[in-house]
Amino acid sequence: MTRVTLSSADRVLFPDDGITKGELFAYYEAIAPAILPHLHDRPFTMKRWREGLPGGSFFQKQAPKGMPDWIPRRTFQTWPREGGSRMVDFPLVNSTDALLWMVQMHCIDMNAWYSRVDKPDRPDFVLFDLDPPEEPDGFVQAIRVAHLIREALDGFGFRSHVKTSGADGIHVLLPIARRSGYDDTYAFAELLSRKLEAEHPGLVTTEWLKKKRAGVLVDHRQNGHGKTIASVYSVRPKPGAPVSTPLAWEELTEDVRPRDFTMAVALERVERLGDIFAPALDGGQALAPALRGLRAEGPDAA
Repeated sequence: MTRVTLSSADRVLFPDDGITKGELFAYYEAIAPAILPHLHDRPFTMKRWREGLPGGSFFQKQAPKGMPDWIPRRTFQTWPREGGSRMVDFPLVNSTDALLWMVQMHCIDMNAWYSRVDKPDRPDFVLFDLDPPEEPDGFVQAIRVAHLIREALDGFGFRSHVKTSGADGIHVLLPIARRSGYDDTYAFAELLSRKLEAEHPGLVTTEWLKKKRAGVLVDHRQNGHGKTIASVYSVRPKPGAPVSTPLAWEELTEDVRPRDFTMAVALERVERLGDIFAPALDGGQALAPALRGLRAEGPDAA
């Protein structure tokens, strides 16, 4: 029996689809065994949608005053955009009850750090965040770029994992041994992204400004310290309530679309396949030799 009392279960969070807070709560209760290992012991940022999608959202890093004592907290220094630094008590979503409390607080997607509290400066993975262009075949282009990244990582002897972001893009994760810092993961993502940009102009880009961009943005900037990622199995605040869903690489064909993966589909896949993203937690892959190799190729490669 959960310790969380759901209020306003009939509140519609997704007005175009009629999806309610109660339905979101039921989904997370069912998916908890699959999602919790990917959130465990990671500083958690609450992204709250009090009035559902039409009302917009706000981020809350500091654990709110009314948060139950049975949800653990850990304190870390942060550097807000407005300057300076401050200490923040981050919640940890380590249990089904904690996950459901976040839903009760109107969190739709579950956003956590790349690193865990025992080694906060040592991320578990490098993220390649693919943002497709706003073109009819934009997502098809992103699928092609995802496979280019996989092939490049294969060349280093790395295994990688892919999931729909659940929004409009694709996430490719490279699990690593927790020996490299965020400066290393950022550098690796940037060097490899720029190398692919040079090899595939017009398809791959690292250009941040949309008006100057041509192709799929591979956003290496998402590897900075304190960045968060919408966890695998997170519902995303988009029409249809799509879920960030892991795929086997052979499933990532050009007919895949992010909206294919609803809450019902995600639950059915986990029931049938288990958590196919579990190996993304295994780490163990040393990043340093590959990073040295990319740096040795010199600035022309980047």
